[in-house]
This record gives sequence, structure tokens and C-alpha cells, in this order.
Amino acid sequence: MDMKYTDLICGRRSVRTFDGKGIGDDVMKQLEAFAQDCGNPYGAVMEFCFLSAKEHGLKSPVISGTDNFVAVKMKRQPHFDEALGYSMEKFVLDACSIGIGTNWIGGTMDRKAFESAIDLAEDEVMPCVTPIGHAAKRMSIKEVAMRKGVGADRRKVFGELFFDGDFNTPLKEDEAGELLLPLQMVRLAPSAVNKQPWRVVVEGDTVHFYEKRGKNFDSKSVGDMQKIDVGIAMCHFDLTAKETGLGTVFEISYPQIETPENVEYIASFRVFSAE
Repeated sequence: MDMKYTDLICGRRSVRTFDGKGIGDDVMKQLEAFAQDCGNPYGAVMEFCFLSAKEHGLKSPVISGTDNFVAVKMKRQPHFDEALGYSMEKFVLDACSIGIGTNWIGGTMDRKAFESAIDLAEDEVMPCVTPIGHAAKRMSIKEVAMRKGVGADRRKVFGELFFDGDFNTPLKEDEAGELLLPLQMVRLAPSAVNKQPWRVVVEGDTVHFYEKRGKNFDSKSVGDMQKIDVGIAMCHFDLTAKETGLGTVFEISYPQIETPENVEYIASFRVFSAE
């Protein structure tokens, strides 16, 4: 892939209105190859299922102009939410590198139809799907309204998301050093209704990721959508840290940092200079 992940993250947007022209065989083969190269720090295995809406009777009320969807399924296991978020976001960014639009969908779809189309087993889960295709030249009125409704282009200020040593000390951008760009890419990560539930504490050479839990995002049947969002944020951090010359070591270390109410530790990356 020639494009940098930092450029892809900055340039990508969620697409709901597609041009109706479909995807050629060569591009589809590239997307299938991307799906085979979407690992995650947890080592969790998942299957990317490429689906035809017409063939399987699939629909989403927020999507128009494409017949193609990708659903991701995996075994229920510890940390499946975060692992899926990481792997699926890597696929989304790789797809963006060849001009393919995507949109994370967790709720606004005919879930039963999608689960039937991928033969979802009782011990498997399919939290999210994405349409794939080429974006239309203009967004539909519905798409413009939806983006405005969730404030899709707004992000929380840096000091509300990132902290220095503990949750009482906001991290200043001019003190983030070599972590500044990866953290800025975390800030740009997509999330369910743009809640941005990740919180990050930088402690020495280690970057700790947390989930700030909101109401009605956790379901026994599909998992915790906000943990998926944290997985997306971790993907942004890991990919762009490596791109800037940093090495990363993934770990679950449970740091002795006092957390605010409704904040849960997820995982950490220890960083070092790889050059």
C-alpha cells in the first residue's frame, strides 16, 4: 500500500450514499486480500464475509447505491469486541487506500438477514457490517442530516481524551512529544454516534487505553459497541505509531491508576524507538 495510514485516517469519512456502479472483479480481489491481512494484537481469528444484498435480501435504511456488504463474524471469546474493532478498522483503512468507501454499521440494519446470510453459529457473534463501494459525487439529503445530527466532523478537545500519568492531569499537545501524531490519529477515530469513548493515559513509555462507558451500548447478543470503538482507536494508534518510526509492544497490564466513574481499563502499548 502506497498511502500512509495517517493520510487515510485524515481523509476518510463514513459513506452512506454510493454511486450504484458496483465493484469490479480486480478491486474485489484486492479487498479480499486486505481481509486476509487484518490481524489484531489479541491474536483473535475472525472471518470477513463478502455479501450481495440482492442475493441475500440484505438492507440498511441508511445506505443507498451499493449491493455489496462485508460482515465480520468470530467466536465469542474474551476481548472479541476490541479485537474486531482493530481488525475491521484496518480493513476499512486499506479499502480506503484504493478508493472504496465504507461505513461502520452496528444497529441500522436487518440483523437477522445478515446473520442468516453468513450462517452465524450459536457460539459466534457478528457485531458490525460495512457497505463497500464507490462514494457518490454528492451525499444524499438523508446522509447530510445524519452527519449533522451526530456531529460527525466534531471531536472532543485533546485534553479531554488524553492524560499525563493519571486522570487528573490532561496531556498537553506540546508535551506529547513523539506520541503527538499517533494520539491525534486516535482522536480522529470513528465511533458509534460519535461518542468517542476512548480515554488514554500516557505513563512513561506506556500508553494505556480505557473505555468511558455510556448507556445502551452493551448487548449480550452483539457485544459492547464502545469496546469496539476502543479497538478502532487502538488500531489508529498502533498503525500510525509504527509509521512514525516507533515500535509497539501490546500488553494487558492493569496499571495502578485510579479511574473515574464508568471508566474501564482495556489494554496498553509500550512504545520504543524502532530506528
